[in-house]
Amino acid sequence: MKLTVFGATGGIGQEVVKQALAAGHEVTAVVRDPARFSVTGERLEVFRGDLGDPESLRRAVAGRDAVLSGLGARKKADAGIATELTRSVLKAMEAEGVRRLLVVSAGPVGPQPADSPFADRVMMKLVGSILKAVYVDLAAMEAELAASATDWTSVRPPRLQDKPLTGSYRTVVGGFPRSGRFISRADVAHAMLAMVDDPATVKQGVGVAY
Repeated sequence: MKLTVFGATGGIGQEVVKQALAAGHEVTAVVRDPARFSVTGERLEVFRGDLGDPESLRRAVAGRDAVLSGLGARKKADAGIATELTRSVLKAMEAEGVRRLLVVSAGPVGPQPADSPFADRVMMKLVGSILKAVYVDLAAMEAELAASATDWTSVRPPRLQDKPLTGSYRTVVGGFPRSGRFISRADVAHAMLAMVDDPATVKQGVGVAY
C-alpha cells in the first residue's frame, strides 16, 4: 500500500513509518524539519510540510491508500493542536479524494467498560482532571473526524510506554479494554497498521491496551 504518515518525528509516528517500511509499504513521512527525522528506506519519501496550510499538504496525500496521523499535544501547553492540525489533514485529503484516515486519540476520550474496577474509574477521573485540556482537544478532533467525508478510525490508547513491539494487546471497537492501563508506542503503531484495511474499525473509536 501507499501510506502517508503525519507526526512522523513523534514516538508513534516513527514506529508507524518503521513498521510500514518493514512490511513492504511505500511511505511518505510528513515532517516540519527533515533534520529531526532519522528513518531511512528505499520506499520512503520524506515530505517537508506546513501543517497549517492544507493546500501545501495535498501532494503528500494524493493517490495514497491511507493516511495515518500521530499528531497531537505532547504537553498540556500544546492543547488545541490536535484539532487544528487534523483539520488541515482532513482538508487536504478531501481535496484529493483520499478517504482512509487513522489517528491517535486517547483512552479517556471514549466510553469506559461498564464493569471497570473502582480503582480504574478513580484513576481515569484523576488523569482526566489533570489532562483535561488535552482530552477536550482530542474530543474536538474526533468531532472533526465524525463530520468529515473520510473513512476514519480513532485509536485510543492509555498511558504510553517506550517499550519494544510485542504484537500482543487487546482492542475493543467502540469501547476500551477492561483494566487497560498501558501500551507501548510500538504496539499502538502496530495496531494502527493492522486496522488500515479492517472495515470493522471504519468510523469508529477503538480502544487498545495490554
